[in-house]
Amino acid sequence: MPFLPSRLYQSDYDRFLQQMKEHDPNLPEKQREARAIWWDKDPSDLELRRQMDAGRVPQRAYVYQTE
Repeated sequence: MPFLPSRLYQSDYDRFLQQMKEHDPNLPEKQREARAIWWDKDPSDLELRRQMDAGRVPQRAYVYQTE
């Protein structure tokens, strides 16, 4: 019969993340700010992205093949 892991078990990664959050209580807010910088974009940025995608030239399936 296999043994089930203890419900009280915490991996090293879990303990590390918990210690980080205890050490810096503002960490979740900092994570949200960083996400806003890189991922959450304004609609104007999205429109520019759509325009750039519309002007993209399709790439061949195998770019290194000689013609």
